[in-house]
Amino acid sequence: MRAMATATLPRLEAPFHWDGEHIGAELPGARALFTTRRGGVSEGPFDSLNLGRKTADETAHVDENRRRVAEAAGHPWERFLFGWQIHSTIVRRATEPLSPRPVTKEDGQATALRGHPALVFVADCTPVLLAADGAVAALHVGWRPAAGGIVAEGVAALRELGADGGLTAAIGAGARGCCYEVGDEVHAEFAGYDARVGERNLDLPAIIRAQLSAAGVAAVHDVGLCTMCWFGLFFSHRRDGGVTGRQAGIVWRS
Repeated sequence: MRAMATATLPRLEAPFHWDGEHIGAELPGARALFTTRRGGVSEGPFDSLNLGRKTADETAHVDENRRRVAEAAGHPWERFLFGWQIHSTIVRRATEPLSPRPVTKEDGQATALRGHPALVFVADCTPVLLAADGAVAALHVGWRPAAGGIVAEGVAALRELGADGGLTAAIGAGARGCCYEVGDEVHAEFAGYDARVGERNLDLPAIIRAQLSAAGVAAVHDVGLCTMCWFGLFFSHRRDGGVTGRQAGIVWRS
């Protein structure tokens, strides 16, 4: 693992750009936002913009952090679509707003609704945001969902919701080949990909890019940042020994 300072923010390639403390992107028919760990009120290992309730952070801090992200996105938090993530391939088709929405287990949100951002929480797994004319989706892609086919499922969900024309994907920060060490059983899951780095490491975003291409996504943009490297910028479950916060990948129809 390579620790990096964040006094100077990393340079971003289009369509990514710095949007305050976060990484924004304009996608066809949609806007995307990848939050960082900066700009919140949490303390200690959750410093400072922890969005995860399934942590030991104070609930009031998480609520305020979520309010700030909602303000940055321009939609009230009550309209955000997200689930209880279980490292599955389940992608919820959100066809109508529910308030309050039930707690359901899934690792992706796809919707054609306007004003309802799709969101996934991450802290080393890779957030993948999809956009097309008429629908958007957010996917939580760790190695298990990737091996199970969540990328193809997310694309299928968009098509089922009426998304027309070409698809665009934005890949956010996650644990990458520089730092992401896995066992032989994980490497075996991806033996058909050119994603092994050295003896033990895995380049999960390379697998995601290949799966997006296979699913018919022609335009794929990768922010290229590693959560384990950029200590002051992102939470990392592995780097921080499991005691850490959560950032988010968010996409909504523009």
